[in-house]
Amino acid sequence: MSFRRVVRQSKFRHVFGQAVKTDQCYDDIRVSRVTWDSSFCAVNPKFVAIIVEASGGGAFLVLPLGKTGRIDKAYPTVCGHTGPVLDIDWCPHNDEVIASASEDCTVKVWQIPEQGLLSPLTEPVVSLEGHSKRVGIITWHPTARNVLLSAGCDNVVLIWNVGSGEELFRLDEMHPDLLYSAAWNRDGSLICTSCKDKALRIIDPRRGTIVQVKERAHDGARPMRSIFVSDGKVFTTGFSRMSERQLALWDPSNMEEPIAIQEMDSSNGVLLPFYDPDTNVVYLCGKGDSSIRYFEITAESPYVHFLNTFISKEPQRGMGFMSKRGLDVNKCEIARFYKLHERKCEPITMTVPRKSDLFQDDLYPDTAGPEPPLEAEDWVAGRDAPPLLISLRDGYVPTKQRDLKVTRKNVLSTPATTAGGGAKTGGPAHLSTGPAHPAPPTIQHPQDDEKMSEIMDELRNLKLLVKTQGKRIAKLEEQLAQFEDGDV
Repeated sequence: MSFRRVVRQSKFRHVFGQAVKTDQCYDDIRVSRVTWDSSFCAVNPKFVAIIVEASGGGAFLVLPLGKTGRIDKAYPTVCGHTGPVLDIDWCPHNDEVIASASEDCTVKVWQIPEQGLLSPLTEPVVSLEGHSKRVGIITWHPTARNVLLSAGCDNVVLIWNVGSGEELFRLDEMHPDLLYSAAWNRDGSLICTSCKDKALRIIDPRRGTIVQVKERAHDGARPMRSIFVSDGKVFTTGFSRMSERQLALWDPSNMEEPIAIQEMDSSNGVLLPFYDPDTNVVYLCGKGDSSIRYFEITAESPYVHFLNTFISKEPQRGMGFMSKRGLDVNKCEIARFYKLHERKCEPITMTVPRKSDLFQDDLYPDTAGPEPPLEAEDWVAGRDAPPLLISLRDGYVPTKQRDLKVTRKNVLSTPATTAGGGAKTGGPAHLSTGPAHPAPPTIQHPQDDEKMSEIMDELRNLKLLVKTQGKRIAKLEEQLAQFEDGDV
């Protein structure tokens, strides 16, 4: 007699979510009340950024991850927009660069000081002006440096070279109505968009062509979302004709029917999907919900497997998703969310229970690192490349070499005052080869290694000398005490 295994085997079946203690939250933050279905929060291994209420324009907070507790009302913000900020996104290739989109029809890119904001930041590195209506979606290219996508309520998708401030591609005849979402695939060769006309589109932005389109991906009238997942498949969330929330998985080679579709519940909050390509787990966070559902995507039917639900008491106004580089591998943390309440931001950790303290190779395969494999010019010329991977075995530590490379090639690493404020000044700063930028030719790695070795040797000798002299001083003090006591 054979016993059929009822429960599907998965190392993520017992993943559990846990909110951090109160003293590790960010309190007294006036989260934005603007009516827009974006996450309102962006986070990377150094900073958390939160869109906040602002009078007379738009602003967002940028806090070092360690600055928990109550945030002073006078804490400086990034406040250069003249209308409310609708979306923010950290650059994946520079943890101190963030882009913001606003109702003032502009996209601005900001350089955050390494130690965080000490005074209000009003001058962006570059301001990108090309939309005729408010801009609600921005997302950085995953593998090409300085390439940024923006989408506005003018139904236009623009792709920019932030380093020079120029518009690379304009997709203005593909969407007849408002865009709800836009996302890159793993190597940045395609984008998928969802639109108010209920269609799901896969687009080649460099050729300006629609590769695939699915009319009425979800029948409901409320907003839908779409992202690329493993093997080029597309994951969508939306609503059925009966206003029930749905998720679906699509194969771009045949989009007649979804390869998997599930109905969730009848809540009316838009489901924001967050995908981890290393574990193939999708997390669904509904705006206004008090829960996070997570699913594993596999190659075998039924393709989308429900794992668990994290439930809390308070509804979420927005959500930030930490990249793998910012997680604690020693605690088997596979995801971390930054949940926005009405007046605070609360980190939530997702952990796989393991007894061993050793590094878990199966949970942490090599992940996308901060160094881009392509420059903007390479991508425009037609080249594609997967992300450059790094190991998390010893935890992620930004290296000095990486900072030098970013400084050498990225205009965003120059102080904001040198770039003026608009796209016109971004170009010359990036292309200049005069004495104003003497750093590139002086970077010589072999000499740096030799110099570093000399410094380390000298430091070691000094430490040894200090230790020896310390022992000698202690011995002399002991002899002096004996003399004073009359023992000698």
